[in-house]
Amino acid sequence: MPTVTFENVSKIFADYAAIRNINFKIADGEFVVFVGPSGCGKTTTLRMLAGLETPSYGSIFFDEVDVTLVPPGRRDIAMVFQSYALYPHLSTYQNLAFGPRARHEDKQLTDQRIREVARMLGLDSLLGRRPSELSGGQRQRIALGRAMVRQPKVFLLDEPLSNLDAALRAQMRIEITDLQRRLGVTTAYVTHDQVEALTMGHRIAVFNKGELLQIDTPQRLYQQPVNEFVATFIGSPKMNLVPGTLERFDQSVFLKCLGRNTQLSDRQAKGLRSGDISSVNIGLRPQDVHWTQDAPGRCTQKIRGIVHAVEPTGAETFVIVDVDGQSVEAQFPSFSQIRPGDQVELVFDSEDLYVFDAASGVNLLSGYVRDGEALLLSA
Repeated sequence: MPTVTFENVSKIFADYAAIRNINFKIADGEFVVFVGPSGCGKTTTLRMLAGLETPSYGSIFFDEVDVTLVPPGRRDIAMVFQSYALYPHLSTYQNLAFGPRARHEDKQLTDQRIREVARMLGLDSLLGRRPSELSGGQRQRIALGRAMVRQPKVFLLDEPLSNLDAALRAQMRIEITDLQRRLGVTTAYVTHDQVEALTMGHRIAVFNKGELLQIDTPQRLYQQPVNEFVATFIGSPKMNLVPGTLERFDQSVFLKCLGRNTQLSDRQAKGLRSGDISSVNIGLRPQDVHWTQDAPGRCTQKIRGIVHAVEPTGAETFVIVDVDGQSVEAQFPSFSQIRPGDQVELVFDSEDLYVFDAASGVNLLSGYVRDGEALLLSA
């Protein structure tokens, strides 16, 4: 399977830049997820990879072969669209066979591949049925199977699960991930759902406003976001952001926010002792903010506030608390007896804080070592 490379690729429609100068690689057999809000450029990037759009500038390579101007039919790729795009008058078998028949491939080999793919996808008992007789999940499997029958070098999926209900999405996430692992096909997958991205991708590429902000493993993307946008987009519920001020005394660095001063550890302060940045935004994930009655021993930083809203989700309860005029979301035990208007005390560990430049949004702690592990951003 090929390594896919984007070199200085841009796509401009009239006076609108959908993609601006992106550079990255998808390794042989890797599963990379493109994620971001609507209009960020992720689908345009996938369509350029498929050959359905031509880059305005830059080049796309499969290994060492420049495919920038190669037509889609000659790229040896298969694409699954958001809509199932099945032929309603054809059976499951005929839908799976449509591509190979159009390419005049050997009938016996085609039949063998179809039945093998149908068995892998659990469609072998449905080969005689038409799409109208099938569920949404079964139709989605046919769309995936049609791409698999082609045995492509690169597998492209454009929000294939967005039309399914929550239970089917969870099931199909597992099935697609397992299939990709077994087939070892170089895969690019587009979604706006960051939960899909975190659970499926070997690496995740985060797009916003036509720019590729960061591409990294799920763990590093979650723990070491390059800026505020990535930090708040990745993770659910999203990261708390509150305004703060950096204050420096000798070799110590303090954060002033939420009505208190917090001294940063030597590891955190290392990159902040010099420089003149003082206005910052402080990030803290809800999972790292705890009720004092259910807090890990390492959490020593205390804040108090009034409960504004309670959101029970089953396994845990998320509580939005007004702290010194700022909304802070915290994780409480399942179905805690907390009501709006209650006064609560929250605790957190200063090691869990993120510090972003208020002007640029850049993560000012992105280079420091966390829990003994160097979390380096991918080039």
